[in-house]
Amino acid sequence: MNNETANASLYERLGGVFAIATVVDDFIDRVMADQRLNANPKVDEAHHKVPPAGFKYLVTEQVCWASGGPQTYTGRSMHDSHAELEITEEEWQAFLDDFRQTLDKFEVPAQEQSELFAIVESTKEDIVVDG
Repeated sequence: MNNETANASLYERLGGVFAIATVVDDFIDRVMADQRLNANPKVDEAHHKVPPAGFKYLVTEQVCWASGGPQTYTGRSMHDSHAELEITEEEWQAFLDDFRQTLDKFEVPAQEQSELFAIVESTKEDIVVDG
């Protein structure tokens, strides 16, 4: 790995906004159709309330921002946007499985996957209900 690659942000290593938006597009389609998630009636309702294009936009913004890109996340906090959904640990694991499937589909390297999963895991306590 050369110094330029070693010093590149996660955002740059992922390929920037266009590559991130492409991955988010696949991921959100996968999440929206996941029956493991939609079995929760509150999640299913939320999936049908929000236009997918807007949801994809906000997730793209958030991933770009969290990975060191120039974008600013303009959506609600993870706590505020998930508080009423009563997401369980089992649903969280299904979500992570969807995420891994998408990253594998696009052949995202292991190091970048690890960094992305760390970012996602940092939001867990604001999303998953206790017990």
